[in-house]
Amino acid sequence: MLPMARSALSARIATEITQLISTGELEPEAHLSTQKLADRFEVSRSPVREALQTLADGGFIELRENRGYFVGKKRIKLPRKDVAIPSDGPKAYFDLVEDWLRDRISRDVTEQFLRERYDLTKSQAVEVLNRGTREGWIERKPGYGWRLLPVAKTPEALEQAYRFRAVIEPAALLEPTFTLDRGVLAKLRQTQERLLAGDIEQLPAERLMSAGVEFHEELIKLSGNPFYVQALERVDQLRRLIDYRSMIDRQRYYSQCSEHIAMLDLVGRGENVEASHLMRRHLSGALEKKSPFHRRGNR
Repeated sequence: MLPMARSALSARIATEITQLISTGELEPEAHLSTQKLADRFEVSRSPVREALQTLADGGFIELRENRGYFVGKKRIKLPRKDVAIPSDGPKAYFDLVEDWLRDRISRDVTEQFLRERYDLTKSQAVEVLNRGTREGWIERKPGYGWRLLPVAKTPEALEQAYRFRAVIEPAALLEPTFTLDRGVLAKLRQTQERLLAGDIEQLPAERLMSAGVEFHEELIKLSGNPFYVQALERVDQLRRLIDYRSMIDRQRYYSQCSEHIAMLDLVGRGENVEASHLMRRHLSGALEKKSPFHRRGNR
């Protein structure tokens, strides 16, 4: 088990870092830059430093004199209960999502309302609101309070998002500016292979979704067209809310990862037309598998 961190935020960051180490995304001997981790988690350096010290105290990482923090020489393996996201801040976020999707709360909320309903501290409530703002479904009202937006709240929104993706992602693979980067392909393949080798059953649902988002966003970046990239990033921000309930079916990730690897093989051989066709089928199939879960959750 992780040692006790001094704040909920640093505890969450410490858990996220152990997940990255456990899955191999942070490899043995990797340097843990405070600034890079702060940028990744969109926080200041202070909670990152606290998280790193917590992990070093627990023997999960190494503090080397005058050099900083490093991943140990061996990849750590954590029991699934240890890689679960801490229940204070993030659990409240998903509780808020659930309440909003089920129309249990009104669209206008205040920080005080969240604190009382989900038993949060002021900093935890702010973290929940800021996360919803980053993901595109919460906005600050001009005067006082916050507003929950109806984007991505219906099965129709889910279908519209995937139909849009089924247009831009296959097209991006056919752009004349598409540039093959074998380093990117190798990194994506490594992640997909780790998922198939066991991470599908071990990772929290949120991390599984992040791996899928990373695959599609990194691949579309190779198109060389920033408009495709910006459009997909915007849709991905919103579909985090859409996909929330769909994450319960882990079995679908086996076929999804296999199709991801097949696309990487095609792109690696320069067969982008075939990869484009597979991408369209892949997204259409994902929609068919997700829709029943979303509809059932909103009854």
